[in-house]
Amino acid sequence: MAPRFSVVQFTTPGLSFAEDLEVFAAAGADGVCICESKLSADGDDAEALARLRRSGLRPSSFFPSCATLLPTPHSPGADTAAARIDDIATAIPRAAAFGAEWCNLTPGPYGELEPDRARAIVVDGIRRIARVAAEHDMKIGVELMHPTLFEDFSFITTIPEVVALIGEVGAPNVGIALDAWHLSEGPEVAEQITEHADRVLAFHLDDRRDPTRSWCDRVLPGDGTVDLVSAIRALEDAGFDGWYEFEVISDDGRVEHDFPDSLWRMDPLELITTGREKFLRIWEEARAGAAI
Repeated sequence: MAPRFSVVQFTTPGLSFAEDLEVFAAAGADGVCICESKLSADGDDAEALARLRRSGLRPSSFFPSCATLLPTPHSPGADTAAARIDDIATAIPRAAAFGAEWCNLTPGPYGELEPDRARAIVVDGIRRIARVAAEHDMKIGVELMHPTLFEDFSFITTIPEVVALIGEVGAPNVGIALDAWHLSEGPEVAEQITEHADRVLAFHLDDRRDPTRSWCDRVLPGDGTVDLVSAIRALEDAGFDGWYEFEVISDDGRVEHDFPDSLWRMDPLELITTGREKFLRIWEEARAGAAI
């Protein structure tokens, strides 16, 4: 069975919601990861919902505008964890209206909080958000970040750490969102993916440049240093049936750096078509060696 390929709307910052749907479908995508930042600010989603239905794309997941529970200057949102948790919980019904299977969130960094206090806030916050999601038959995906982003984005940086956090939350509808760029290096990563594949909701497709210049300096699958074949093989060995979500963040001056070779400067249709083709070649190689 062919993999389910979706595109995260962060990949095309220069396009509108409507333009995304047109380009993603033309590139052969099966689904779209909806970013709340591309929806109407007034909350009127009638037109977007109609466009989504006409596109034929399935909504794989949803990124709320406020993506981290704990405050960080790198993620928009309120200055307090309580307000941010409220905002994420409020975004759940909106995501459910689009039919998204799950909602992505990130714990955030400790900041000025003591580690134990920060963790307790995050556990309680995810637990609350998960209850709201369960009322709408949705799941919550907790995304771990690369260890280099510990102080900026999240104190959860490894697969064992995110598994432990989810265990503390104790909600059956909370799983893991994996991103190739954020994976640590080493043979143990594939083993960890295999062990916890039943918790993985989606795998974000991108790659790490060598040397990488920023967290917004990602390259196409297979063009970097991540062992994507082993990671995908581990998922496939474990019977993964979730979404592969194409998410390339390549700064052209919109975030922190103006890279002249930014992939965001590519024609969006070419970018996604090329990314999908590269992924399928990697997936086929992984499947060829998978123990299935």
